[in-house]
Amino acid sequence: MLEPGTPARSLDPHGTLTRRATTASSGTEHLPDLLLIERARAGDEQAIEALVRRYSRRLFRVAHSVLGDEDRAEGVTQDVYLAAFGDLSRYEPTGKFAAWLTRLVYQQARSLRGGSRAHAAGAVEHEDPERRELEHRVASLPEVFRTVFVLRVVEGISGIETAASLGVHETTIRTRLYRAHRRLDAESVRRIRATPALLELAPARLERLVSRVLAQLPHGSMLTISASTP
Repeated sequence: MLEPGTPARSLDPHGTLTRRATTASSGTEHLPDLLLIERARAGDEQAIEALVRRYSRRLFRVAHSVLGDEDRAEGVTQDVYLAAFGDLSRYEPTGKFAAWLTRLVYQQARSLRGGSRAHAAGAVEHEDPERRELEHRVASLPEVFRTVFVLRVVEGISGIETAASLGVHETTIRTRLYRAHRRLDAESVRRIRATPALLELAPARLERLVSRVLAQLPHGSMLTISASTP
């Protein structure tokens, strides 16, 4: 994370990161996506950090809904950020940036899924019994319903944006959400809606994610993940 008054880095014409002055009162985190994306394309580290902080919770939740493991979900989220910010020319502003990132994470997580979800389900960092119970209930859903349920109910985004994020028709989203509700009792759904921190990205993970993305962007080759713009 950038400290107040420390210099930020930007890309020079040769593609390397250089230092430039910044202030704590820049308000970058409140800027709209399109402006941040334009700045990120120019190598503005503050813009990249703002976008990483803005969408990490959603991307982590989607990756976790597929992989069922916090460490692997964090790794996928990090890799997707490196791929996305390594070549932002692949994003076209005809669709939401959040949906584009979400589809990248979803596709990458699905390509890596496997292993024992039963073991992963127990790998939670918090000690809240109610949260553990509700997260286990969400984890019990089949993956095809689980990710839709997480985006629509836990993350609270619209059916249209969920469809764009997963690359399917909105009617498919409605059907999958209906079937997810059928597999969970009404009281569980009510409690899940009332628990905003469900499948939350822990603050320590977020800070680690931000630090690693900013540190690794200038070095080495970027991971390539292909996805069409939603």
